[in-house]
Amino acid sequence: MKFVQFGAGNIGRSFVAQLFSRAGFEVVFIDVVDEIVSALNQRGQYVVQIKDREPQQILVRNVRAVNGRDTRAVAEELASCRLCATAIGPKALPAIQATLAGGAQLRAERGLEPLDVILCENLRDSAHFMWDGIQAHLPEGMTVADTMGLIETSIGKMVPIMPDEVRQSDPLLVYAEAYNTLICDKKGFKNPVPDVPGLDPKDNMIAYVDRKSFVHNFGHALCAYFAFLQDPRLLYTWQAVEHSTVGPATRQGMWESARALIAQYPGELDEHGMDEHIEDLLSRFCNRALGDTIYRVGRDVTRKLGREDRVIGALRLQVGHGQPGPITALCAAAGMRFLATDEKGEPFPADAQFARQVLPKGVEHVLRTVCGLEPEDEVDRGAYEAVLEADAALQSRLQAGGSIFG
Repeated sequence: MKFVQFGAGNIGRSFVAQLFSRAGFEVVFIDVVDEIVSALNQRGQYVVQIKDREPQQILVRNVRAVNGRDTRAVAEELASCRLCATAIGPKALPAIQATLAGGAQLRAERGLEPLDVILCENLRDSAHFMWDGIQAHLPEGMTVADTMGLIETSIGKMVPIMPDEVRQSDPLLVYAEAYNTLICDKKGFKNPVPDVPGLDPKDNMIAYVDRKSFVHNFGHALCAYFAFLQDPRLLYTWQAVEHSTVGPATRQGMWESARALIAQYPGELDEHGMDEHIEDLLSRFCNRALGDTIYRVGRDVTRKLGREDRVIGALRLQVGHGQPGPITALCAAAGMRFLATDEKGEPFPADAQFARQVLPKGVEHVLRTVCGLEPEDEVDRGAYEAVLEADAALQSRLQAGGSIFG
């Protein structure tokens, strides 16, 4: 059996391909980084270093690579695989749509089953996003529905930033946490779901996509934005969760989202399951061996404060269900002031630009332009007003020099 993995980056190597390799698949990576492609073909294996309370190393065997620029060779690999996956980032997805269409077309011409594509991108509605782009490259009379299964996922694996010297010493070595579950859309498969330990197919996929964004990703935002303002000396997520005020506020904020999600998906999510999920996440955030930083989980605030993303998306969900979200609103206000730095003392460039050019125009400007909130919309207005109120309180507390939580 053969599995094709688009993207030999952190998630592709440490998580997705590793699962399929351990299940007995030959793994063929598709990537455009010559150094990575060459190293995979020379070695035929690589190491995943598990950073956890009980560290271990996983040797991923039976792998090779094809340069993504050789579209004909990639199409041939797709024409002879059991299924494939992507882990290349949403911005790069359009670049592989023609190649996926070419592979699906070859399979159809050869009388083979449809191509199942697992989209490991943490992109809401990723299947819909890919559909039209792939269809544009298929010949007349051939449709995506007939030739391809597009399977959405929820990626919960945490992969920390690796030191430059480690990357340079071994371009294939990758760090990761022990968590190894790939939640995916059961209904997206055209063929039988493969028997791969760690693959967790769900019937109501959107509930788990939203849970990932509004509990897991949001929990990271809470850690980062509160830690930076409460005590800039906090550098790691484990320090934030163990902090006397940041930790409880993080849990409280995650529960604000959890209650709204339970209301949104009553047949799928419940209080007991959400409690287990939140406590598991907080335990993983406290993994000191992972070395996950406040900088990494908080950087790129203009994206993370977007309308559909972790903070504003969670707040709009809460407002839509008539549930108060004071911690969530405070997180949004704190996020606007986030300017943590990396190990070299440098802020994320986009965050520095936001602090210089956007925030000085005022919170209402940020709410309209960055957060995409329109006060004319009832739900948006509720979120808009909640953040303005939280921001006023936050400014007062910062000026007083006390806790940001009052």
